[in-house]
Amino acid sequence: MSAASPDPAPLLGSPEPNGSGSEATDSAPPRKGPLSFLSGALTSGLLAWLSLGLSQKVLAYYALHPPHYEARVAQSIATALKTMIVGMTFLATFSFAFVGLGLSLVFLRSLLPARPETPA
Repeated sequence: MSAASPDPAPLLGSPEPNGSGSEATDSAPPRKGPLSFLSGALTSGLLAWLSLGLSQKVLAYYALHPPHYEARVAQSIATALKTMIVGMTFLATFSFAFVGLGLSLVFLRSLLPARPETPA
């Protein structure tokens, strides 16, 4: 009494032998449109603006409340931590702004008609 084992091909995702499953693998995913680039650029620009506001507030806070400790090691660690926090906020600002600028340029390029390729 042995149970018949199911065919592993459908479980592994391989196409059917008659070719009926190959249509999904041949088609490429649809191209992104200008609206996708515009929404990404606006989102990234908004996050850059929010990061800039956060960076300014963090910088103002540390300018008004400098760390001061008696122990030199604690003072050194506090200064290093302050520098890392301020640096990370401005790095986030730059990164979001750079991505937003790039997506804006791609959006503008996607609005232009595609040029046909000329043979060499």
